[in-house]
Amino acid sequence: MITYHLSYQNPLSHYVDITLTIEDNKADKLYLQLPAWRPGRYELQHFAQKLKAVTASADGQSIHISKTTKDRWLIEANGAAAIEVKYSFYARQMDAGGSWLDEEQLYINPINCMMAVDGREFEPYFVQLHIPENWQVACGLPEVQKHTLQAANFDELVDSPFIASANLKKETFNEGGVDFHIWIQGDCQPDWERIKHDFAAFTKEQLEVFGDFPVQEYHYLNEILPYRTYHGVEHGNSTVITLGPGELLMTPSLYKEFLGVSSHELFHTWNIKKIRPAEMIPYNFAQENYFKTGYVAEGITTYYGDYMLARSGVFTAAQYFDELNTTLQRYFADYSRDNLSVADSSFDLWLDGYKPGAPDRKVSIYIKGALTALLLDMQLRQQTNNNASVDTVMRLLWDRFGKKGKGYTEADYAELVDEVAGTSFASYFDNYINGTAPIEQALDEALYLVGCTLKETENPIINEGNYGFKVTSEGAAKVTAVAPGSPASGVLSIDDELVALNGRKIENNLQHLLALQPQQIELTLFREKQLRSIKLGADSNSYYSKYTVEKRADATDEQKQNFKAWLKQEF
Repeated sequence: MITYHLSYQNPLSHYVDITLTIEDNKADKLYLQLPAWRPGRYELQHFAQKLKAVTASADGQSIHISKTTKDRWLIEANGAAAIEVKYSFYARQMDAGGSWLDEEQLYINPINCMMAVDGREFEPYFVQLHIPENWQVACGLPEVQKHTLQAANFDELVDSPFIASANLKKETFNEGGVDFHIWIQGDCQPDWERIKHDFAAFTKEQLEVFGDFPVQEYHYLNEILPYRTYHGVEHGNSTVITLGPGELLMTPSLYKEFLGVSSHELFHTWNIKKIRPAEMIPYNFAQENYFKTGYVAEGITTYYGDYMLARSGVFTAAQYFDELNTTLQRYFADYSRDNLSVADSSFDLWLDGYKPGAPDRKVSIYIKGALTALLLDMQLRQQTNNNASVDTVMRLLWDRFGKKGKGYTEADYAELVDEVAGTSFASYFDNYINGTAPIEQALDEALYLVGCTLKETENPIINEGNYGFKVTSEGAAKVTAVAPGSPASGVLSIDDELVALNGRKIENNLQHLLALQPQQIELTLFREKQLRSIKLGADSNSYYSKYTVEKRADATDEQKQNFKAWLKQEF
């Protein structure tokens, strides 16, 4: 039997004391592997940096333990039948993928701190929590005894975060014969009836896409915090969501985000937790798992997260378009779309996918993935006279791959799209998935099916639209981005601090000074602590254009019917 014992002495130190008990050992040399990354965030995170004082013993006597890599340990067991490994873990990362300990709760993502026993990953793992008697435990794992959790194997263990606290709140709703538990840790005043109604609505819509649910029950583990934050991570039968500030939970702006992230993470229960790229079956937690289909795993999920809210009636069409237009603004906020495909950007997640990185180098698999999913949805509907859509693709991925535990490849996905369309979609993949062709015209033409258009508007911010540079919105006017080929590109650099325009001090007035339309512009600036002056002129081009999806005033009755077939709402 393999058991983890978790305890602590001073919760304000944020150190969790962990004892790993390994019974029935028969090996002379025993290896332990701590994960280096976690599913849902495809970058190495080196969790071992938060471990302290790793020791091993057998029969009450110390035995030798040493590192063979940054997160792999070798124990000289010499055949000892029972071994104890002790260490402390620093739990002070409050986001959906981290862990946290204080006087009010113990919140753990086991993948951060629990080691696999090499060769015994498929045995049951137990977790015993030494916590106050009156604390509840919110987790997707069964509680086989009070405060004792059981996982079928190591993968299930590290895929099952938990929150233990005396202050947990829980409500449950049932949809399609499945219980969905909504746990809340934190200070807020949830409108439970509204929450359960809305969650049941988008859950029902997602179940209709796939036909059934991958697991027997589901847990939303919500950390509602007293400050502004937003994050969610998917798991096999649960999700962790961090959101705040708690006092604003039921206000329109934050409640919209609560719904959006919850719908997104639920869709992941099928798409990535079960419908998984071949490169990730099984997960290799010790190193990178490169894959190029992030546009499926995250892009389609991002599209469906808000789309399901509209189709279920939780969002109005106008609210859905607001979210869609926000996605468009993020996509056109820089020029990365010209330089790296969404497939290659997926591969490069492991390099710098979650960092700003070099300007205009890579696209977001979430943002471009969502837009290419929208494009595919429209094109499939057009090609098949509304008889098929991305719904059809996802249902087939679930039936043929997810249900069977079989990973899909890039070729599998492309072939399945062709099958659903009844014709080759090679140009879609060549141009918008594996290439960097502009998506604007194709998306505008595709939206015509549902009586909509992709409208381009010149950027009203003069320094961005006319001159091609962005500055910080508060404090000093520091350059944050420069459009390639723009007038600014030859004279301005990232982090230039603009001091004056034509001798007038810049202090949150750059837009007003440019609105005077001076014939010549001389900018005084600091660059690397040195004072400089440059001359800036406009050209006939527009930069950082704004794009929105809007309904066409001349939409036909047929287009309005297509709109209803797509969104389940009147035009």
